[in-house]
Order: sequence, then C-alpha cells, then structure tokens
Amino acid sequence: MTTAMMSAMVLDVPGQPLRKASLPVPQPQGQEILIRVSACAVCRTDLHIVDGELPPHLLPLIPGHQVVGLVAGAGPLAQRFRLGQRVGVPWLAGSCNACPFCVRGRENLCDRAVFTGYDRHGGYADYMLADERYCFVLPDTYDDVHAAPLLCAGLIGYRAYAMADRAHRVGLYGFGAAAHLIAQLALHQGREVFAFTRAGDTHGQEFARALGAAWAGPSDALPPAPLDAAILFAPSGELVPQALAATGKGGIVVCAGIHMSDIPSFPYRLLWGERVLRSVANLTRADGEEFFRQVAHGEVASKTVVYPLEAANEALQALRGGRIEGAAVLVPGALA
Repeated sequence: MTTAMMSAMVLDVPGQPLRKASLPVPQPQGQEILIRVSACAVCRTDLHIVDGELPPHLLPLIPGHQVVGLVAGAGPLAQRFRLGQRVGVPWLAGSCNACPFCVRGRENLCDRAVFTGYDRHGGYADYMLADERYCFVLPDTYDDVHAAPLLCAGLIGYRAYAMADRAHRVGLYGFGAAAHLIAQLALHQGREVFAFTRAGDTHGQEFARALGAAWAGPSDALPPAPLDAAILFAPSGELVPQALAATGKGGIVVCAGIHMSDIPSFPYRLLWGERVLRSVANLTRADGEEFFRQVAHGEVASKTVVYPLEAANEALQALRGGRIEGAAVLVPGALA
C-alpha cells in the first residue's frame, strides 16, 4: 500500500531556517482528528520558538498554532466533528482536566498543558492532528484565511483585553496581528483606542488611525490623556515602565506575550496609585467560545498577507522585521 505523503515546513535547529520536507500524513488516534490545513496564521510565538527564545520542547517540529482546516479523518474515540467540517485549532492543545487549575476553569495554567506547534506538530503543513476537545467551530462570517488569525492573535488578545476590565481609554503597544483585532472590538464597544508603535513606524500609526484609533504615536510617547489600561503585545520589557507612566491611577497594564525581554527596574511611583501590572498566560477553551460569540457577526476584520506554505521563512522574516500589516497567513498550495 502506498503511504500518503504531505508537505511540511520543519524546524530542526532553533535559530536556523525551516526546512521543507515531505512526510507521511499522520494517522489519528483516540480523540484525535486529522485536519487538512486550509490556512495557518503566523504568530510572534512561532518566531520565538524558531529563533530559540523559547526553549525547544519537540524537535524536529512543525510549527503553527492558528490553524483552519477541514476534518479529513478521525480516531476511534473522536465523535465531535463530522468529516468535511471546518474547525479551528488554537495554541492550547491539551490539559490534564484534573489539577486544581483545570478544575477551577484555569486550564491555561495547567502544569501538564501541551501546546500546538510547540509540544505537538502544528499547521505549517498540508495535514495535522489535533485533539477534538480543544478545537473550535468557527463563525461562517470569516473565510479560512481571515479566520486563521483569530485563533491566537484574536484569542490571546481577547483574554488580555478582558483583563483590562471596564477601561474606557485603552492603549495598545505593538500594533500588529493581535492589536489590530482587539482595537476593532474595543471601538465596537464604544471605547477609545490609543496605538503605540515602533519609533518611526508612521505606516503602522496610519493603519491604527484608519481603524479608528483616537491617537497613534511612538511607544516612548505619552498619550494625550492618561490611559485606563494598557495592553503590551510587543515583547519588549522596556515598554512596561513606559506603559505604567502612560496609565492613570487605578489603571491596569497587561503583558500579553508568552515571551518578553527582561523588565528594567523602575521607580515605585510608576506603580503607586493602585496601578496593576499583570501577565496573560495562554488561553482557555472558554475564552475561545466567548470570543467567537463576540465576533460572530463580523465585528472585527482581520487584515492579512498571504504566503504560500513554502514561503514560511519569508513570512517569519517579514514578521521579524515588523513588515506585516495585520497578520501573515500561510496557505498550502497558494501561489506566490
């Protein structure tokens, strides 16, 4: 019997480019489903993994954790989805479902959690496996390419945004894939958005203003009014004191990334006044269900740049250089 083969982009050594490989199509076991990948968005976490800023968990590795595809097969215990149904695969790939964190609905903090494109092979491939219990039904409002960024940029962004509580003036540091989605949701809910970009990134600032931001400027600038909350999507620890300085009394600063450079020391006066500094770790399935309810009618529109699967290294380099407006999305079989 001939073994079915697929194309994949594989990380062999962190810090080195991905390698194009021809691999056997994996076979689902237990509650796994086999997914024929339609689109996989490129995340900054992928970049941290590829560049070795996060310690490797699995090598060789197929990265990618913002995956949209069709169910092409199922393990003997998988019953949730029908063949041909569209599903979304997020960063969280599994948890123990028994520890105190899982029991309290905080599976994102589970010590035995596993992650797509990190502990399990991800979506930089024609096919992938996923535990059906951790996949999502996606709103029909979005096609495959525009749905893909919602699965991490949207979901992690939403968890961070929820931690901003009732903030009216919301500052977004790093106006990329997550920020451009959350900005739209915040504006839809009647909040003010202030966008902070790299110094000299006038194009990014124009993009933010075009989406409705009340103000856009460099990350070392103070906004025209104190923020009620700031969300840091850029992985730069030096932004934490700057965000605290831009935030008023009682404000909240949320660090949304899985990786961030060290936070420099700063004077206590920046934290004083009952300001809160907190982090976001991963996501829960409940976050996903709530976010997709929030955007089911197209409340946010993802801006995407499509790359063929084989151009994954080019997409990562563009993200590394801050040259992506919105989100890069890999599409198997897409034309360059």
